[in-house]
Amino acid sequence: MPEMNAESLSIPLTQGMLLAGVLFAFGLIGLLVRRNLIFMLMSVEIMLNAAGLAFIVAGAHWGQADGQVMFLFILTLAAAEVSVGLALVLQLYRHFQTLDADAMSRLWG
Repeated sequence: MPEMNAESLSIPLTQGMLLAGVLFAFGLIGLLVRRNLIFMLMSVEIMLNAAGLAFIVAGAHWGQADGQVMFLFILTLAAAEVSVGLALVLQLYRHFQTLDADAMSRLWG
């Protein structure tokens, strides 16, 4: 069995960035196409994970831990976004009895 080291297990930069770009594009399309607030929150989560993946791949390519540190910040931001976002979704559902984003046009500003 051949010996495995860190170099043989690394993902090439172009393929990792391509995967991150595709995930980000899927999240952006989901955000723009869907009108359900839950699906919109999930699309934002996909976009944040794609950005985190890009940081991890770039950090692994250059042999730096900065990408992992940035990914921890992204995870913290995603957790805060989910907690605040779901609280807002629950309040909007209680008020409008729907999760359709177009119902927010009836809000008084």
